[in-house]
Amino acid sequence: MGDGAVNTQTAIVGPVDCPRSAWAVFESRPFTRIWGATQLGLTGIAMSDAASVWLMTNLNADPRAVSLVQVAAFLPMFLLTLPAGALVDIVEPRRFLLALESFITALVVVFALMVTLNLETVGSLLAITFALSAAWSVAAPAWAALTPLLVPRADLEGAAAANTIGYSASRAIGPALSGRLIASLGVAAPFWGFAFANAVSVVALLMWKPAPHRPRDLPAERLISAVRAGLRHSLYNPHLRATLVRTLAVFPFAAAFLALLPLVARSQMTSGPQVYGLLLATASVGAAAGSIVRPYIKNRLGPDRYVAVGTVALAAALTLLGLCRSPPSAYFAAFLAGAGWTMVLASLSLSAQIALPDWVRGRGLAVFLTTVFGAIALGSYLWGWTAARLGLPSAHFLAAAGAIAFIPLTWSWRLQTAEGIDLSPSMHWQAPILAREVEDDSGPVLVTLRYRLAGDDPDLFLDAIEEIGRERRRDGAYAWGVFADVAEKNVYLETFLIGSWLEARYLRQRVTKADREREELVKTMLAEPATFTLMLASDSPKSGEQTQPDIDFYFTTSETTA
Repeated sequence: MGDGAVNTQTAIVGPVDCPRSAWAVFESRPFTRIWGATQLGLTGIAMSDAASVWLMTNLNADPRAVSLVQVAAFLPMFLLTLPAGALVDIVEPRRFLLALESFITALVVVFALMVTLNLETVGSLLAITFALSAAWSVAAPAWAALTPLLVPRADLEGAAAANTIGYSASRAIGPALSGRLIASLGVAAPFWGFAFANAVSVVALLMWKPAPHRPRDLPAERLISAVRAGLRHSLYNPHLRATLVRTLAVFPFAAAFLALLPLVARSQMTSGPQVYGLLLATASVGAAAGSIVRPYIKNRLGPDRYVAVGTVALAAALTLLGLCRSPPSAYFAAFLAGAGWTMVLASLSLSAQIALPDWVRGRGLAVFLTTVFGAIALGSYLWGWTAARLGLPSAHFLAAAGAIAFIPLTWSWRLQTAEGIDLSPSMHWQAPILAREVEDDSGPVLVTLRYRLAGDDPDLFLDAIEEIGRERRRDGAYAWGVFADVAEKNVYLETFLIGSWLEARYLRQRVTKADREREELVKTMLAEPATFTLMLASDSPKSGEQTQPDIDFYFTTSETTA
């Protein structure tokens, strides 16, 4: 919901077959209808965002109060994006969106009526901003999931491009239109416009009748375990971790642009809502320009230098905003900020995407976006507080200095280091042989692998098995460890736990071809194939019963095991 909201509608897809013209995607009537309604809704969101911040300057012009609008807009994205990313893999997106978008429309109508009757307060504005942002945070992954259902595979790339263009256009048109409506019809008008636009989205969803879903190979993951798996993968994926560190080096400082811009327009330049709306629209134009030149500049500089250039552009824009006293210089600063914002965000987003295998891409990107939104929410509050204490110019200058300072401090965290690594599923682990039927919720599952080394130097083996251990934990295992046999030389036991039988079945599908290469390296160090044991936790006997532990296991010496 925030002014700096990320385009979450671009589908993340792999290579497509026989790509067609970019305009061919609009031959699909369902896609065209949903796309048009979605862009109208996004424009309504942009109108509402701009009107909310300007309304706060009417209610309370204190920088801390104004910055709280951005906090209320981005905090739900920080809290809910990850579970929303997992939820979209479980629910049917169309029905889910119908209910949620109807709720959003009703909520906006209620608040628009309150503003019309002059019943709004600081508390109600922050509450409605938080609630709408929470609803949109949950809805955004579901909207993204619709694209592959609306167009054939050959048109997915064109659909992604159409979504990106529409999003950029909505962020340019919405704020400018909001400023015009506020000046001519009052501050309630953009909220009524948002309610109408969102109602159109509901009608478009009602008119669309999707094809039935194909059955899954495995049951859907449980929400809590899916979120846990996404967090665990992010923790043990070094390439994604590097992207998150670079994200935290930029966006807490870049947040000053969004948090303080309405005060720059109102207090520093003594202008009205139209100027503020045009500043936001100019930033969106800058973002579009940054997107256009990105392929040419990035190919010359590489991702790390490109992000550094974008950060410098943001710092320069913040410095200009601290100095400017007239609209022309502010427009230039806003354009520069929009271009720098897009340069940084697009590169970091791509770095996150190529570091993630398909099974966790949605959740991994949700972790990335959660980091972005959390950084913006925290930064917005801090820079509002700083502006209240030290003044608007000082807050802008300090934010610019912080962004520049963190470039060398985080330079060792390189971007796109996962590019060229094959993250497609390997499927080389054998399916387990069961002594009886096992329920998906049964668990935990204990996995052990016994290795006998061929040589007398275990250091190379231990380094390799430590890397494999990180892969196991990245894919869903926990309590991983490796132990040396005290009774037999050069014999080692690897152990780890998996939360449930269903998670164990999923883990087997998550092993990538890059993982298999490391496992093959370990095999070259062994005197004999590793023995693999899979055991299920026994059911606890009832009080007074004397029973043997109920344990099923699978044992093999095949070289195709884990």
